[in-house]
Amino acid sequence: MLSREVAAHGLYPAVDPLASSSKAMEPGTVGERHYSAAQEVRRVLSRYEELRDIISMLGIDELTTDDRLVVSRARRLRNFLTQPFFVTETFTGTPGCYVPLADTIAGAEAVLRGECDSMAEDQLFMIGALKGVVRA
Repeated sequence: MLSREVAAHGLYPAVDPLASSSKAMEPGTVGERHYSAAQEVRRVLSRYEELRDIISMLGIDELTTDDRLVVSRARRLRNFLTQPFFVTETFTGTPGCYVPLADTIAGAEAVLRGECDSMAEDQLFMIGALKGVVRA
């Protein structure tokens, strides 16, 4: 499902992963690894949405250590899920790229495991595949 709010944050494709669903997203159809990674991404993003009101009212410092980690990883996931499209090269100045599904799944799993915790959120924006990105 396309989202104006996602687009307003400059994230493309402007798909809201929490509002989107598919009958094909079943372990028997997409495989256990893909299904598990997608479910965990949705869980983390959902928790982040729950925490946004607290953050806006009280600040991120009022969250527990675990919740701050969820927020950090959710923001990285949100940026990682952006894609530089070939058809938008002339508008964005960013070269388009093709990312195999296995690389996308592996990248999401790496973010979820905390392998990107030391990276700035911006480093995951419009990168395509995670492999090859220099970790700070």
